[in-house]
Amino acid sequence: MLLYHSLAIILGLITLVWSSDQFVNSAASVAKLLGMSTLMIGLTVVSFGTSAPEIMVALNSAFNNSPGIAVGNAVGSNIANIGLVLGVTALVSALPIRSGLIRREIPLLLLVTGVSGVLMWDLSLDLLDGLILLALLPLTLFIFHKFSHTAQEGDNHDAAEDELLEEVADLPEMSTGKAWVLLTVSLAVLIGSAHILVWGASGVARELGVSELVIGLTIVAIGTSLPELAASVASALKGHHDLAIGNVIGSNLFNLMTVLSVPGIIVTTSIEPLGFSRDYFVMLGLTLALSFFILVKSRTSTSASSGTNMQVGGKLTKLHGLLFLGVYTAYMVQLYLHSTAG
Repeated sequence: MLLYHSLAIILGLITLVWSSDQFVNSAASVAKLLGMSTLMIGLTVVSFGTSAPEIMVALNSAFNNSPGIAVGNAVGSNIANIGLVLGVTALVSALPIRSGLIRREIPLLLLVTGVSGVLMWDLSLDLLDGLILLALLPLTLFIFHKFSHTAQEGDNHDAAEDELLEEVADLPEMSTGKAWVLLTVSLAVLIGSAHILVWGASGVARELGVSELVIGLTIVAIGTSLPELAASVASALKGHHDLAIGNVIGSNLFNLMTVLSVPGIIVTTSIEPLGFSRDYFVMLGLTLALSFFILVKSRTSTSASSGTNMQVGGKLTKLHGLLFLGVYTAYMVQLYLHSTAG
């Protein structure tokens, strides 16, 4: 059975990646046909769509009585996004730090990460916890939209919003019929892929005698983070990497607000002690380190600019990439040693 479960994981990940990409394209096209502005499509459809694999896995995990996979996926994806995705991408090319990160994304990420820790403190996620996390989503979207609107009305446009508008503009054009058909098909495949992946992951956990939390932290989290890794590295190689850090922060925000909230909303979920004392604090540590590096680099750049109004301040270098990747590797080794010792 281990072979069948392993094949299910591979098949689930492949179809999950394909269907999520098609879902974003078709959903954006439908939103555009319904009259939604390009900026709001980027802030909602595109941003939400990148977390669609994690959300579907969380839903299937909770409904199939495997909520540990959902918790591990949410926390593990955030760890992988900073340690693996940003680590590898920074090794490929230095990553510019946008001015908006300090004003908007970083404070929001620290707030949501802190709230998540408070809610996980009692080693349980219930309906109230899930609703609190989910309630942060409209607040975040409002703040994003407010900052974007202010930047567009001011003398200087935020490069992030310009890039976001361009990203949406690059999405393929579709006819109304094709957009709706592809949206329906991709959503169905997305749901089915998540179900197959969760079935395979929970089966592997049983066969190997490890917890579903560990499977969620490793196989599922890395698998659902692979699209971000591939896209970030490809963009860095082409020199289009201005949004690399912002995309990771946005993905981490959505993971905590939408993915982590799902298990508690559907069923009261117990969290393994190590899921908080080890995994949450690794996520928190990487988040604090990223925030610190961004703050330091931004201040250094502001001082060096002699008062010049800069939209991009400093860069995350290969040294930062090595540090993030080193922490992530050590964390994976620790997970492996603990699972084998158990």
